[in-house]
Amino acid sequence: MSALWEQIVLYWQFPFVRYALIVGVLIALCSSLLGVTLVLKRFSFIGDGLSHVAFGAMAAASVMGLSNNMPVVLAVTVICAVLLLRTGQNTTIKGDAAVAMISVGALALGYLLMNVFSTSSNLSGDVCTTLFGSTSILTLTLRDVWLSVILSLAVIAVFVLFYHRIFAVTFDEDFARATGAKAGLYNLMIAVVTAVVIVLAMNLVGSLLISALVIFPALSAMRVFKSFLSVTLCSVCLSVGCALLGMLTAILAGTPVGSTIVAMDMAAFGAFFIAGKIPGGMK
Repeated sequence: MSALWEQIVLYWQFPFVRYALIVGVLIALCSSLLGVTLVLKRFSFIGDGLSHVAFGAMAAASVMGLSNNMPVVLAVTVICAVLLLRTGQNTTIKGDAAVAMISVGALALGYLLMNVFSTSSNLSGDVCTTLFGSTSILTLTLRDVWLSVILSLAVIAVFVLFYHRIFAVTFDEDFARATGAKAGLYNLMIAVVTAVVIVLAMNLVGSLLISALVIFPALSAMRVFKSFLSVTLCSVCLSVGCALLGMLTAILAGTPVGSTIVAMDMAAFGAFFIAGKIPGGMK
């Protein structure tokens, strides 16, 4: 045990490890805050769709030779989040069909651009890194860290300041609208925040595994707790703990960061599922 702790202390001396842990904790925190709302509103699939959009935007930015592609990816993903929200309210194209159409189209277009205008000799490695987050979190620069910190603080501030309104829109949107709340505005805000979290999480777990980071902690907390506040707090603690444990395990064992974090989330879900079945457990 002491040898393991010494190894962790040794790795902590490297800036890229500190950057990865800081950004990873912030992303896990934001994802868990958002995940409870998305699961309860049955918007879980939107995260998966927007992650594919982010992949396509990142591919286009790479083809254009942009050294810092996060602003471009963020702008495109936010626009698509707004379009998904508007299209989902259209009677001609239902919400799930709109998500599938945009996500599959963006994923295919992104991979096509990377093949036709390839700027790398290791295309398969670049695609794998983008999709599964193999090494992205371990190659962050200080500028990436500060941008992640600012965006994460903005997400947390929005959730805290508009907690009661988000709560109302999440559980009974019609009632919230009847009481004078601007439900459409808050749904738009949730969509924009979702896009921000998706772009941030791409560096941690890759575009294909983002939904797991958003959904698993919320579903795990719901197995044991029932109130919105307790589920949210449990989801935050669980998500941050799994992210830290997953990143440390990946660094020490040399496994892919994103897949390891998701595996930790899956193990936690299994444990909470069993705990929720115990008679007299926390309800």
